Amino acid sequence: MWLFVAFLAIPLIEIALFIQIGGAIGLWSTLAVVVLTAILGTWLVRAQGQMALRDLQSSFNRLDNPTEPLAHGAMILISGALLLTPGFFTDAVGFALLMPPVRMAVFKYLKSRVKVTSFQMGQETHMRREHPQRAARDDVIEGEFTEVPPGKSPNHPGSGWTKH
Repeated sequence: MWLFVAFLAIPLIEIALFIQIGGAIGLWSTLAVVVLTAILGTWLVRAQGQMALRDLQSSFNRLDNPTEPLAHGAMILISGALLLTPGFFTDAVGFALLMPPVRMAVFKYLKSRVKVTSFQMGQETHMRREHPQRAARDDVIEGEFTEVPPGKSPNHPGSGWTKH
């Protein structure tokens, strides 16, 4: 239900803001502000995205939990989409998501709402179930198969998913 309300309310807010701001500063000034915020937002998203990518790579190198850098990267991506969407409300939300304190607050809120049951990184665990009658061999690959009916030839047209 909240998603329906958001899809209905956001365009109405944008239209109202365009009418109010356009009436106050004029058509061409309003369009110029929209284009400039898109250009500025693109530049800021690129810079913030590079920093988020470096943080993510650093967490992988240290074998730390990558949840926070991934969440920041996702919020920067959402911010970029909002900044490229024409409108003043979406621009305000997009610029807000580009600020690290806002992203941290959103991350802390989401973290309190999500429960992670387990997370393990670095130490691999190998579990092998062996058949009781035979020892496991490294050159055996287990799998499933289906017999091809004799009516099909190897040159049948195929499903289109493979090249023949």
